[in-house]
Amino acid sequence: MTTSSRTTPPAAIPGRLPRLSRLGLLLYPFVTAAVAINLFMLGLMGQALGFAALSPTAALLWALPLGLHASVLAARWVRRLLAEAGGI
Repeated sequence: MTTSSRTTPPAAIPGRLPRLSRLGLLLYPFVTAAVAINLFMLGLMGQALGFAALSPTAALLWALPLGLHASVLAARWVRRLLAEAGGI
């Protein structure tokens, strides 16, 4: 018995990413940039407490793995907002 793509939800089609993953990949560059900016600003505020300043390059390197987790959370948040609005 075969199923057509009309009856199978897009997340269940083999070879396709679930909608949450696609949304997370779409948001990743923007979320990572936001994380990098926030880390850099946190490093600047840390100077008032006696910590060493965080360079923009170091903030960007730290933001690459942290942005992955933040983009998953952002994608979940956007999906929940869309579900509340009745868009899904």
